[in-house]
Amino acid sequence: VQLQASGGGLVQPGGSLRLSCTTSGFILDFYAIGWFRQAPGKEREAVSSISTSDGSAYYADSVKGRFTISRDNAKRTVYLQMNGLKPEDTAVYSCAAKWGRVYEESWPRVYYDYWGQGTQVTVSS
Repeated sequence: VQLQASGGGLVQPGGSLRLSCTTSGFILDFYAIGWFRQAPGKEREAVSSISTSDGSAYYADSVKGRFTISRDNAKRTVYLQMNGLKPEDTAVYSCAAKWGRVYEESWPRVYYDYWGQGTQVTVSS
């Protein structure tokens, strides 16, 4: 089982990046995928998650309206489109997989089965 986050980089405030979470070794259709981030000296924060079946998407309040999560099961990839980036979005972003659905009331706190290595996002002028 592998998950690999990519697409990070250095971007100016207000800019955009699209992160990709490429998966292998399991059937993506049956898994919810979450994006998480961790900045130096801070706890890991749940950013967004997309469920199976109907693809319901959930977001942290800090990114709502700026980030969009989507999935392409045929390509075994989940994306995180990040617009309107702010310096406080600077962090290492990782993706994780959870078997089955996630729900609005619990998605940030449920157990994710598999984790991938992260990609650095730096927002700075």
